[in-house]
Amino acid sequence: MARPFSNKKKPAPKKPGATPQAAAAFDKTLPEIEALSPDRLIAINLDIPRMVSQVLGVLPGLVVLRSEIAERLQKHDVALLDRLETYALAAWYAHLVWLSSGGAENALKPLVEEAVPLRENLLSDAEALARRGLLDAETVAEIRAGQGHIDTANDLVALSALFSGSWSEITGKTAATEKEVNRAGEIGPLLLAALGVREHGKGPGPTEAADKRARAFALLVHAYDQTRRAVTYLRWNEDDADTIAPSLYKGRGGRTASSSDTAAAPQDAAPAGPTAPASPGAAPPVVPADTAAPGAAAPGTVAPGAAPNGAPPVV
Repeated sequence: MARPFSNKKKPAPKKPGATPQAAAAFDKTLPEIEALSPDRLIAINLDIPRMVSQVLGVLPGLVVLRSEIAERLQKHDVALLDRLETYALAAWYAHLVWLSSGGAENALKPLVEEAVPLRENLLSDAEALARRGLLDAETVAEIRAGQGHIDTANDLVALSALFSGSWSEITGKTAATEKEVNRAGEIGPLLLAALGVREHGKGPGPTEAADKRARAFALLVHAYDQTRRAVTYLRWNEDDADTIAPSLYKGRGGRTASSSDTAAAPQDAAPAGPTAPASPGAAPPVVPADTAAPGAAAPGTVAPGAAPNGAPPVV
């Protein structure tokens, strides 16, 4: 019999949160960021704002499973789940600081002029889709409640993640275009960075900012990756792990799989039956792309092997 689970609905992306909250998370995580070994850095081949929105959206469902993870997988580091929200907000803030190191103060007015109508158009489209049950109505209503430039920026990030996460279901059923959705994901962080520069001045130099961004990204990916492995083991028979903790790389055609796509059973609970071979070694370290233009992902690949169908994968 399948174990009960209280959240069967597909989780919807959430707003990254207020900048002060993200700054506090970054400060709390800073000792770990600075202590992270360079060989644990990985290629930034994900859109950080969209990833953060996705992680925050699935977090309530992960928290529901925390006690079961702690009880059944005693060697698993459940503290990674406890710190997942902090890591997500820290990565979000590090991304904003990196953007602010690239001269965003000159772009505030044109960004606002583009962002406001883009938010309204996408939000109207999202509300129409929600009325037809194609998008989560509660999430859309939460986005609509935002006011002011900071909320506009966060709303664009959330809308971009919301549309992207359901694009296969809504394509052809909305006036929103993929170009608009992608632009919302770009302009939201840029607007927040420009607002931050206006309020607090420029951030640190681009090299330092890029290094901390890369380290914060690596911490978040590792924490989510390990949590997803635990969920995959626990929910293997129910076949709903991808709903509870979807791959960060899901739907990103043309990209290589990440370690998040190969969820392994924790060491203290080997599953019965045949097992898959171990994944190849960890992704090679990369040098943070401090010379890249803000808003562009650093190149690189992460390519551990996938487990064959029919058995829970193991490390």
